[in-house]
Amino acid sequence: MKAITDPDHALDRGLQAIRTQYDVTQDFPPQVIAAAEAAIRRTPTSHADRTALDFRTLDPAQSTDLDQAFLIEEAGADLILRYAIADVAWFVDDGDALDIEAWKRGTSFYLPDGKAPLYPTILSEGAASLLPDGPRPAVIFVVRVAPDGGARLDGVERAIIRSRAKLGYETLKPGDLPPLFDSFARRIRDAELRRGAARVDPPEQEVVALPDGGHVLGFRQRFPAEEGNAAMSLATNLAVAEALLEHRTGLFRVMAEPDAQAVARLRHSAAGLGLAWPREMTLAQFEARLDPADTRAAALMLEIRRAGEGARYTPYHPGVVPWHAAMAGTYAHATAPLRRLADRYVARAALEVANGRPVPGGVSAAFEKLPQIMAKADAREGQIDRAVVDLAEAVMLGGREGERFSAIVTDLDERGARIQLADLAVVARVAAPGAIPGDRIEVRLAAADAARREIRFEPAA
Repeated sequence: MKAITDPDHALDRGLQAIRTQYDVTQDFPPQVIAAAEAAIRRTPTSHADRTALDFRTLDPAQSTDLDQAFLIEEAGADLILRYAIADVAWFVDDGDALDIEAWKRGTSFYLPDGKAPLYPTILSEGAASLLPDGPRPAVIFVVRVAPDGGARLDGVERAIIRSRAKLGYETLKPGDLPPLFDSFARRIRDAELRRGAARVDPPEQEVVALPDGGHVLGFRQRFPAEEGNAAMSLATNLAVAEALLEHRTGLFRVMAEPDAQAVARLRHSAAGLGLAWPREMTLAQFEARLDPADTRAAALMLEIRRAGEGARYTPYHPGVVPWHAAMAGTYAHATAPLRRLADRYVARAALEVANGRPVPGGVSAAFEKLPQIMAKADAREGQIDRAVVDLAEAVMLGGREGERFSAIVTDLDERGARIQLADLAVVARVAAPGAIPGDRIEVRLAAADAARREIRFEPAA
């Protein structure tokens, strides 16, 4: 992580400009706030009492919009995951002011100087968040995981729960996690490897606000407990997706494999980076072996992510098995309803089918409309994230025009060579005729313009 020196407050001005450009606001219209205030006064009437169960949450330490709480138990050779999800649908009615506003936003947006939540904070960080300060309404997914890692949905219920602890990735101490946490994660990971999944997250640039008001730019650190947390979410989403597919309904997350031409380019890139990719090994098998801590592997992982068409949402279509190549399975998003609009509807559908009831017409209709809404929100989120990083890079490099930097070429396309600076978390492009992925080159900073969020490098003479 590299501290950003910003005595002129160019970063603050730039972040405000990004909020204005992309219409990212933390504020809500008065009617939405009024609807939220009315919603938090509702007394749950359709929920079983599960407050005696030992649920806890696991998130970044500073997070307060807590979507999930968990409990893992043994049942013979199987493991039972009780994954409690914030019951957002209890607070939000179809067509009310909260619902209308959520459809406009699609998702929560996160910036270094604060987030723009999907729902007002009195809900998303208060009454609906699974914080350990009192009972909360939740939807509990009961997921049975066999010794081979196969996951199926054993039940879904609305319940009142009480989280016993708010655990943070950065602040975990020995004994904080339940004894079965690691063995559960191993089962899910082993099952992924057997079916050829490639759920490997490449390192991502991020800008982080510091307590003293400053900021740093770096690659996001991934903590060991995140793997286990991701395994619980994955198992739940796979189990929910299979249950919905069996009942011929749902909204699924799908992603195609890179085509043969793209895979051929990736093989050339791997060779250029000095990474051995045996001819008989598939892309998924190879990607599963990559270590994001290795800068060469990280560079290839980023290229792999760009090689395919990207993930998208699709409703159920008769005779079509929705497929997510990176997960190597049928997959849905159900576990983050405070932060993603689509999850609220998927959770509602799962609750109904698991209890032998028909999916409400309004939910089925939403499945047809949500792909477009979520695609727009995903694109906007990506643009905001990129704009923030571009701004931070320009601010950090401001005043260093003319300096030389060592860089590694990560890939090539029609716009030139993509490079990663050797000593800074900066990714850029440069004209580098004859370069191949893996080459180390010297570049000179030609321009750094914070107002335009642009940096420009040239080959060093």
